Amino acid sequence: MVKQKTIKTEISLTGVGLHTGKEVTMTFKPAPVNNGFTFVRVDLEGQPIIEADANYVVNTQRGTNLEKLGVKIQTPEHVLAALIGCDLDNVIIELNASELPIMDGSSKYFVAAIEEAGIEEQGTKRNVYVVKEVISFTDEATGSEILVMPNDHYSVTAMVDFGTKILGTQNATMKSISDFKTEISESRTFSFLHELESLLENGLIKGGDLNNAIVYVDKEISATTMENLKIAFGKDEITVKPNGILDNLTLHYPNEAARHKLLDVVGDLALIGTRIQGKVIANKPGHFVNTQFAKKMAKIIKIEQRNFVPVYDLHQEPLMDIHKIMSVLPHRPPFLFIDRILEMSESHIVGLKNVTMNEGFFVGHFPGAPVMPGVIIVEAMAQTGGILVLSTVPDPENYLTYFMKIDNVKFKHKVLPGDTLIFKCDLITPIRRGICHMQANAYANGKLVAEAELMAQIAKKQ
Repeated sequence: MVKQKTIKTEISLTGVGLHTGKEVTMTFKPAPVNNGFTFVRVDLEGQPIIEADANYVVNTQRGTNLEKLGVKIQTPEHVLAALIGCDLDNVIIELNASELPIMDGSSKYFVAAIEEAGIEEQGTKRNVYVVKEVISFTDEATGSEILVMPNDHYSVTAMVDFGTKILGTQNATMKSISDFKTEISESRTFSFLHELESLLENGLIKGGDLNNAIVYVDKEISATTMENLKIAFGKDEITVKPNGILDNLTLHYPNEAARHKLLDVVGDLALIGTRIQGKVIANKPGHFVNTQFAKKMAKIIKIEQRNFVPVYDLHQEPLMDIHKIMSVLPHRPPFLFIDRILEMSESHIVGLKNVTMNEGFFVGHFPGAPVMPGVIIVEAMAQTGGILVLSTVPDPENYLTYFMKIDNVKFKHKVLPGDTLIFKCDLITPIRRGICHMQANAYANGKLVAEAELMAQIAKKQ
């Protein structure tokens, strides 16, 4: 079981945004389990939070851009790639501007900062989506395609064809996430001269200079363009190297462009919000196709998680039988709605109830067509979660559990006499001060029958 990870302590970096040219201070902070990667705009009133979520992508011109309720985050892909490349799950990224710092156009400085802050293992299992069949997305307009196929770990291959003599076709592969730091993180962003002219004319790349972007000269430079470049980059002289790039930079790898495209893929796919176990192959990747694929994957994962029915061996000795349950819970028949506890960890619990015709609620709840009341199912899920939170105190018999909030309750199928109900409760946030915030699901007959987001608190008996 791989545990989730965050950083040990906060650390800050200062730089400029590539397109806005604005100085920005970015601070990485430790985050609780299941937080994921979240951006906080500390320069705005209320310090709004924007999750690293593909559904917030609004624009992919010259980078990936997120927006939630009018609040923007620009070009987060290099930072997200570093977080994934350092095998992290939960980090808060505070910013005092909309655009993240470009640094040298790679992820190198972000990786160094993360390593300086240190990495800490957390107590909750990492959620990983295991790819079981080929999933793909194709951009018909450009011919770009990304697919993922089953594999025993996460790997990425990027194949790029820029249609220019200066670069031609390049490939890059990251066999394992452990290779990110040494093989991928130093690969810098790049642009072609013909793109650069357009960007300058449109007032973009204000934070660009010859130290944070490789410029490939794919056309003859006119005297006017050369003068504009000198002004834009604040240089007295600019020349073209024999390998076709503007001076002041030396390539780290012959295929640095392909490696950077792979870096972008890793960063953009972080927006899926769930780690994936599979082999990603990207042909002519770009931010549009990357983020569209991320949206598709996020949707597939959400649907599968919603419909996923866990399988348990009901013949095995339970973790807790009814006698142990009654030694923990204050509830008693006819208001005790769980018969067994099958599993329990720091972050989840699984309970069971055999529904019989002898249940007291069937007397009045549609006697001619008995259906288990939805409120009883919710109560049974809460009692299951109550055992989880009561397990955190040494004397559970001296505590009572009270509801604080019930959200997003959905009933999907009827529960009838003879059904076996399985309740699975997963912590949304760690238990603090006796408060338990959890996602609860109820299953019967191979289907999800009910779900709810529950919050409860334990309190000592008066």
